[in-house]
Amino acid sequence: MDEAGAPDQIAIRCTIMRGGTSKGVYLLEQDIPGAGLMRDRLLKRLMGTPDILQIDGLGGSRLITSKIAIVGRSTGPDADIDYTYAQVVPERDMVVYTSNCGNISAGVGPFAIDAGLVAGTAPMTTVRIRNTNTGRLLIARVPVAGGQAKTAGSFAIDGVPGTGAEIQMDYARTVGGKTGHMLPTGASVDTILLEDGGAVRVTVCDVANPCVFVHAADIGLEGGELPDAFTGNTALLDRLREIRGKAAVLAGLCTDWRCVNEQSPALPLMLLVSPPKACRTMRDTVVATEAMDLQARLVWYDRCHESMAGTGSMCTAAASRIEGSVVRQAMAPGAAETNRLRIGHPMGVMTVTVEAQPTNAPGGVAFRTLAFSRTARRIMDGVTYVPRETSTPGANLQRSL
Repeated sequence: MDEAGAPDQIAIRCTIMRGGTSKGVYLLEQDIPGAGLMRDRLLKRLMGTPDILQIDGLGGSRLITSKIAIVGRSTGPDADIDYTYAQVVPERDMVVYTSNCGNISAGVGPFAIDAGLVAGTAPMTTVRIRNTNTGRLLIARVPVAGGQAKTAGSFAIDGVPGTGAEIQMDYARTVGGKTGHMLPTGASVDTILLEDGGAVRVTVCDVANPCVFVHAADIGLEGGELPDAFTGNTALLDRLREIRGKAAVLAGLCTDWRCVNEQSPALPLMLLVSPPKACRTMRDTVVATEAMDLQARLVWYDRCHESMAGTGSMCTAAASRIEGSVVRQAMAPGAAETNRLRIGHPMGVMTVTVEAQPTNAPGGVAFRTLAFSRTARRIMDGVTYVPRETSTPGANLQRSL
């Protein structure tokens, strides 16, 4: 941290970047305290949490704009940089480190090149990223010109205006990153008994981030609902929280499903899947049935994601190649015979690459390639200020997850 600046504030270098369909603050690891209470307190103050509007910080009051990437040179021989993802929840007094963010990870390679942590070589530089949240290796292929990451290009993604340079993110090395197994329960489908006497079929899969997949129809939804349909729907959110909590117990991520929001607030991600069907997007456009292989709605922190998380897309792609999985059941006929998966989401369609091969391991498949493409753009470089009192530990601090 830089002690210069106003007498009662601390100055910290930062970059604001859009990575995929998220936006976050990118920090150099050397500029902030090490992992612990001081770091947590600083990050919350920097973003303006727990004020739901984050009016006194850099956060944008939404989950997809309240994210942080902490980047530094790697301490291991198999990676170029280490990257820690921090989700600062707008209305909760917490920083969550238990998961990774695929969209924010797409900005890590360009950030590292532009910050001089990795030498940029045209036309493409491969950046090996060790994600400290999961302990797994991500491979970013970043277009470069003049030693800097390119921004301009012709690649477009639904949920982001305009086009940009295509960044390829390969997640094939992230299988079992959190639980140690692609199928933490050992089964492609489990049945969860609900407190009201009902039951739902789920697939719990751990690739990129652990996810629990449920047929949208099994909880009374069509599958093409937009995020507003979830907001304020207490009965629906309570039901989804119960399913997620019981899946978290099955995966060993928490001990009591009723406490999932405290014990494991981020994981597993909850995905509602359904067969492809023409639907209207948040931009008031229509996606045709034949433009997708299935529909998915991702619910996290009791909210429906506006598009599709990068890690969620990777886990969905992996589960789509597992015989009998909930995802496989929802797919269009023949879709699993290609090397792509087209996922319909509230903003449009996300197309990912999945090259699988048979194996005797649980799940029956291994992955040669598990990748998605994103764009990223550096929006601002500068200095952010936090009150100097932030650097003084408070008596009531509690370590975040």
